Amino acid sequence: MQEAIDHLFQKDPIFQHIIDTYGLPTIPRRPQGFETLVLLILEQQVSIDSAKATFLKIKAHTDCSPEAMSVLPDEEFRALGVSRQKTNYIKILAQAVLDKELDIESLAVKSAQQVREELIRLKGIGNWTIDIYLMFCLQEPDLIPLGDIAVINTIKELLDIHDKKEMEIHTEKWSPYRSYATFLLWHYYLRKRKRTIVY
Repeated sequence: MQEAIDHLFQKDPIFQHIIDTYGLPTIPRRPQGFETLVLLILEQQVSIDSAKATFLKIKAHTDCSPEAMSVLPDEEFRALGVSRQKTNYIKILAQAVLDKELDIESLAVKSAQQVREELIRLKGIGNWTIDIYLMFCLQEPDLIPLGDIAVINTIKELLDIHDKKEMEIHTEKWSPYRSYATFLLWHYYLRKRKRTIVY
């Protein structure tokens, strides 16, 4: 991590400012597998805390496996707080695993691009979900999820860049450690708002 921080300090003074103000972040880790992808679907466009609460309800209600998720009635998903759209996405994911269209375990030995190509084919799994899986589960070091509202808002605040294309161009200089840059941006965003998130 120190190598990444040294690189980022050279490329942009905002990273020195973040660490001077709030200290070093904890690098988040999540287990690889089906359950994490279900949780990431639940996290789309809602708070992490809200998604986690729903996920824990599912786990208390049934086994969070492809077999169980594929046959759980839509009404039960709704009773657990899952929207119709996300229920559909979870069932598509479960069926893809059961039909062997997706081998989640094999993702660990594939390139980031290969992982993206495999997952993007599934309805309900877009670039944000793939970025988070790559960063948190597969420890991909060089991604910045510019579909993430906290990342976008922090770049706007600290760099006064408001155009997404300009953000893409500016953040290229953080490569090959853009994931570490992202963790620092999240750290700033959360600490400034006195929020704590347990991934």
